[in-house]
Amino acid sequence: MIKIGMMIGDRYEILEKIGTGGMSDVYKAKDHKLNRFVAVKVLKQEFSENANFVSKFRIEAQAAAGLTHPNIVNVYDVGEEEGIYYIVMELVEGITLKKYIEKKARLSVKEAISIAIQVSMGIEAAHNNHIIHRDIKPQNIIISKEGKVKVTDFGIAKAATSNTITSNVMGSVHYTSPEQARGGYSDEKSDIYSLGITMFEMLTGRVPFNGETTVAIAIKHIQEEMPSPRDYVPEIPVSVEQIVFKCCQKSPDRRYQSMGELIVDLKRSLMNPDEDFVQIADPDKEASTRMITDKDISQIKKQSERRDSMEEAMHLRKEKDVKKAVKKKKVKKKSSAPVPKETSKKKVYTEEDYEEDDYKDDEEAGYDSKMERVTTVLAVVAAVVIGCIVLFLVGRAFGIFRFGSSGNGEETEISEEKQQVEMIEVVGKNIDDVKVALLKLNLTPEIEYKESTEYKQGIVMDSSVKKGEMVDTGTNVVLTVSAGSEGIEVPKVIGLTEAEAVSNLEQKGFNVNKTEGFDQYIKEGSIISQSPEGGSKAASGATVTICISKGAENAKIKVPDVMGKGEEEAMSLLVEAGLQLGTVTEVNNEDPALAGLVCYQSYSVGAYVEPGTAVDIHISLGPTQATYRFSDSITPPTQEEDPNYKVGTMVTVTLMADDGTQLMSTQTSSFPIAAQNITGIQTDTGYILFQYQNTTEATNVTNEDGTVTTIEGTTENKEIHRPVTFI
Repeated sequence: MIKIGMMIGDRYEILEKIGTGGMSDVYKAKDHKLNRFVAVKVLKQEFSENANFVSKFRIEAQAAAGLTHPNIVNVYDVGEEEGIYYIVMELVEGITLKKYIEKKARLSVKEAISIAIQVSMGIEAAHNNHIIHRDIKPQNIIISKEGKVKVTDFGIAKAATSNTITSNVMGSVHYTSPEQARGGYSDEKSDIYSLGITMFEMLTGRVPFNGETTVAIAIKHIQEEMPSPRDYVPEIPVSVEQIVFKCCQKSPDRRYQSMGELIVDLKRSLMNPDEDFVQIADPDKEASTRMITDKDISQIKKQSERRDSMEEAMHLRKEKDVKKAVKKKKVKKKSSAPVPKETSKKKVYTEEDYEEDDYKDDEEAGYDSKMERVTTVLAVVAAVVIGCIVLFLVGRAFGIFRFGSSGNGEETEISEEKQQVEMIEVVGKNIDDVKVALLKLNLTPEIEYKESTEYKQGIVMDSSVKKGEMVDTGTNVVLTVSAGSEGIEVPKVIGLTEAEAVSNLEQKGFNVNKTEGFDQYIKEGSIISQSPEGGSKAASGATVTICISKGAENAKIKVPDVMGKGEEEAMSLLVEAGLQLGTVTEVNNEDPALAGLVCYQSYSVGAYVEPGTAVDIHISLGPTQATYRFSDSITPPTQEEDPNYKVGTMVTVTLMADDGTQLMSTQTSSFPIAAQNITGIQTDTGYILFQYQNTTEATNVTNEDGTVTTIEGTTENKEIHRPVTFI
């Protein structure tokens, strides 16, 4: 069992518990070998003896250990010690995306897209290693104090080559894909669906599907149409709405087919948010039965014009021959000359041999004859194709054909080539014009600023892709842009939202420092002031401090600190601040100093909330204690305990714990008492109390003078304490 202060692996000192999950607990620890703080994920004790859970825990370790990416929480070590299974990971100081959304109610569009891009890049790295997360949700996304976004908890990740994943998926039902909800096979596109739901929550502050039970929510994922985020936040751009819709299609084939495709559209939406460029395929519509249009008929007629004209000429000629044959037939009928027998042996067909009715049938069945010719041609083509396939397979079996084989004889996959475009000239041109031109080519521009005396400010100096090079669509093109000789002009960000300000400043190469303040004229979340001021020049990489508005000072209430306070004192502080005491829950807490005091409050200290908001608190019951049990039979008092005890005496037997708890009480004259099985004992020692009476019978004693004296019997109350140590 993990305890605060213990050392595992001879190097990791457990400092405090920082989180818990379905299968494991997470502790902050210090790595004494490398002198750094780490996070240690430990399999819960109740699962450590279950081979199935241990297997899943090991799979998590193996899957996560192979991933290294700035947007993924890195895994440092894996181990097992005395039945304790643990994973040592990078310690990320920050908050989960879930808490960040709750804190801000909802995120701005640019901030949400920026976070989604970083999450997508982390998941893409996992997918490239054939690892599917299967539990993407805001709770598994951490935002560090430096603003970095990291994906964590590959708790149910499994190699993408596995096809045995069905109902074992344990992801949160609010973010699960329809195929996961059905218990079917899930792949990379399941992560895309879950990320789409996460984006919906970032943009609106709520999940699209909710219900009273997990089954009800799962059914909604399968059956109900996805609501539009613009129904809740009308200012969401159309491109962002369409990206969410494409991610959350019911059919995996209609979603983005890879994280790379999603990243391209997310980046494009940052540049042109109001452009409707997202393409959502509809295979059902394309394959459905539809009415043929006049345009379709016109195209068919044009394509078959030459063939029809030839057939019409042949048909006219045929009619002429028929008329001629009929005329000759009538003339021949007038003659009754018999046909010589010799001619029947080898018949020569002439025009007279055609019957008038035969020609009539052919004429009426002209359409059928055309179809017969088409069918014949198709049958011949099919026979040729089948023959080629058979020849190819036979030749391949005998080694005649060797296509796409590697040096070791193993076949290599032939992947479909992406569409390529030719890079244009960008050096010497204005960066704004270049960005537009590259986006039209489906290339993604990335900008770096450098000071230069050769180029004017805003002019492209260099590009990672040179003019004339052929590159795949969606490729990132890094542009080096001149910042001028006197530094870079600081953008004016006063009045912009926090996300817009940070994006504008970072695009110019500045670092951002954030402060907060009140302003009754600047709405909450927008910029009150900046330093250096907008329009001034600053060196590349300089820090620009922005002050973010909290709104009017009296509009919201600052949450007081009630941690470590008693319940009554906490309620008093909340009421004095204009808030309410919400739900009070008693829980165990590892810090013994907080026993009986508040160990959790539902809103962070210093956060600003609406007046009258209810703040939930947890009261600590102290650390979780080990419990003991008694499972033994009880024997009667021994000769050492009471030499006068007689078998058959009625005895009251009481089992007591040393903390004063009575565990058992009974009366019996028959020993031993059968083995008891008493659990949940809070202390490891106690005693058995025997209470009974020792009675002596009356006796006659003869005196020296011959007289007899009767000595009456006696009764003595007896109590015996027998110490017990519990298991």
